[in-house]
Amino acid sequence: MNELITAIKDLKKKKNAIILAHYYQRGEIQDIADFVGDSLALAQWASKTDADIIVMCGVHFMAETAKLLSPTKKVLIPDPEAGCSLADSCPADAFKEFVDKHPDHTVISYVNTSAGVKAVTDIVVTSTNAKQIVESLPVDEKIIFGPDYNLGNYINSITGRNMVLWEGACHVHEQFSVERILELKKEYPNALLLAHPECKSVLLNLADFVGSTSALLKYSTNSEVQEFIVATESGIIHQMQKNCPTKLFIPAPPNDSTCACNECSFMRLNTIEKLYLCLKNESPEILVDPKIAIDAVKPIKKMLEISAELGL
Repeated sequence: MNELITAIKDLKKKKNAIILAHYYQRGEIQDIADFVGDSLALAQWASKTDADIIVMCGVHFMAETAKLLSPTKKVLIPDPEAGCSLADSCPADAFKEFVDKHPDHTVISYVNTSAGVKAVTDIVVTSTNAKQIVESLPVDEKIIFGPDYNLGNYINSITGRNMVLWEGACHVHEQFSVERILELKKEYPNALLLAHPECKSVLLNLADFVGSTSALLKYSTNSEVQEFIVATESGIIHQMQKNCPTKLFIPAPPNDSTCACNECSFMRLNTIEKLYLCLKNESPEILVDPKIAIDAVKPIKKMLEISAELGL
């Protein structure tokens, strides 16, 4: 492991490469990355880096987003099979038909989508900025929100909006067991339940705090509470534990009774060995159809502009 880490650092320096990693990546990948963050932060970094090569340790749509924002740079991903169940739940052609049925609506798409979906979108959002961006639009604005139904439903509930929702979902956040979480609450009565807004509403109603991965991390770091049940992909606990080594972080369990935590199988496809080979061979490379890229990058840039204006 140490030899691989040294080799990765040498290759990174030699090739003027930067490694970006999502909070849901394996701990050893988070530790070697130049920057670790949520989808918004990764997009912001991808748009401003002066590196020649961007290695996106995340899933495919994240690498695609980086390529859209930095078209002249080489964008790599350790494992090209690292997809996203939420993005897969929203095929571009089907979403375009959905949009065409509501021609007078502003289209807001979660960043967890393909370039094809982004190409028929007006504004991209992440879980960090979705609420603020929706609230920045006129109260009477007609809005389509996709693809995550749970996130869209949550935003409707806290903003009073009535957005038209695409019915997509993330397999990780859909699978949390409310029954097993309630059992954990009895076992750890002083623990706060932290939940990502991609979770079902029944779980969000039980949560002590709802927020994006970065918001959950910040909340757990700043809170005086010492115990937390964390209802999002368990990779975030690596950063939580690094920030607060004396606190207890308990991964919320899925419905599968054999599992104690909920992991994204796609995120876990990236390994330190694949990261090394990716840098060494400069492959697999992420490419986006130039015709699609012209339209797909616009809503991402719009998101970054609004986020900057709102101080996010």
